[in-house]
Amino acid sequence: MWPHITLDMRTDKTAEVVVLGLSRVVNSVDEALAMVAGIAAKLDRQVEATTKVQGETTGSIVVFPDRTYADAATPDDRHSIADAPDVEHPALATLTDSEAADPVAPSNPWTPTPATSAPPIHVAPEAPRHARRSFITTTPVAEPARQGWRGTLNRFGLRLSPGAEEQQWRSDVQAVSQHWPGPRTIAIANPKGGAGKTPASAVISAVFARYGGAGVLAWDNNETRGTLAWRTEGASHDATVLDLLPQTEQLLSTTAQSAEMSFFTHHQPGDKYDVLRSDQSVAGDHEVSADDVHRIHRVAARYYRLIVMDSGNNERAANWRAMIEHANQLVVPCTNAEETAEAGARLLDALKERDEHSAQLAENAVVLVSQRTPSKDPNVARIVDGFTPLVRKVVPIPYDPALSTGVIHFDALRPATQRAWLAAAAAVAEGL
Repeated sequence: MWPHITLDMRTDKTAEVVVLGLSRVVNSVDEALAMVAGIAAKLDRQVEATTKVQGETTGSIVVFPDRTYADAATPDDRHSIADAPDVEHPALATLTDSEAADPVAPSNPWTPTPATSAPPIHVAPEAPRHARRSFITTTPVAEPARQGWRGTLNRFGLRLSPGAEEQQWRSDVQAVSQHWPGPRTIAIANPKGGAGKTPASAVISAVFARYGGAGVLAWDNNETRGTLAWRTEGASHDATVLDLLPQTEQLLSTTAQSAEMSFFTHHQPGDKYDVLRSDQSVAGDHEVSADDVHRIHRVAARYYRLIVMDSGNNERAANWRAMIEHANQLVVPCTNAEETAEAGARLLDALKERDEHSAQLAENAVVLVSQRTPSKDPNVARIVDGFTPLVRKVVPIPYDPALSTGVIHFDALRPATQRAWLAAAAAVAEGL
């Protein structure tokens, strides 16, 4: 769009406006915007300015004669320019009032809204007092962009609205931040080992706890030894589910206190959730029963708003079936290894044939397809496409070495991985 305008913002809060090759430096971004608005007023139409930060191009905005501006991609979402001294740009004198001098001028010049006479006054009929509408505005005010180039410009004083990616990020954060009336249980299941059940249990718990606040329990519902204890931090004790079982009646009594759960769970200081470990004894002979699961779940539902249940590889085990009974949402993790995807698909088939509750879990399931190797694998897209018609949502998870070994911390994940897990948790939240 003619004339070519560049608005370069600097870290010292000054700004340079370049129009048709002529430069003018002003003391603030507001002065620069007001200067560009003066050019728009001279031409009697909107003008477009390329935005830069320290010489690096970031995007573009449109500025209107009425001293408003907007992201060029969303010109209807305008913001007022703050009061600033009117400073003329040296190029202003060379600009013509007529667009005839510009052979490539836009065909849709800005047109101010003409003044109209006041509409006739309408007197509403008297309504009963109980029908009065509230003066309080319930629609939340959208915050300016904080991410991407729009967020960068906003740190210099602009108030551009978020782009599509940031809007989706905010929507996902809103989804995982909500609380539900009553506890909710998420079952993480795939009968194939190495499918990523334990990492999924840890990271999904972390996302819900970090954004939604305390009250999230990751429970290793393995009938013998599970690996959630190996992938999460330990407390000052080695308590497991077997230590909790004899205390269930006490923990359900009217004299029990919430802090007593800390004797049996392992808090994750960085990721804000608690872990209930499975039995870690090599010599132990106790296998968790269905009755054990029901008793522990009663305790967990009293002290936690969200229960994420990791599981073993035996879908015939009594504790596995009891987990499905309590589940509100099923998550089926797999990798780009075909056998993990096939095992997940067969699990869904079996659940659809079992009973109404299991079938509903399968239909509403969220499938996570994690890439276990750094190199690109076409299997990921093929597996995603294969699961898409079978479940409610399929979310691909990129490879991340921080998930391969050691204790899992959300902050250690790459930004793209964090974003993928946020999307996964938001998909899970939709089913709760």
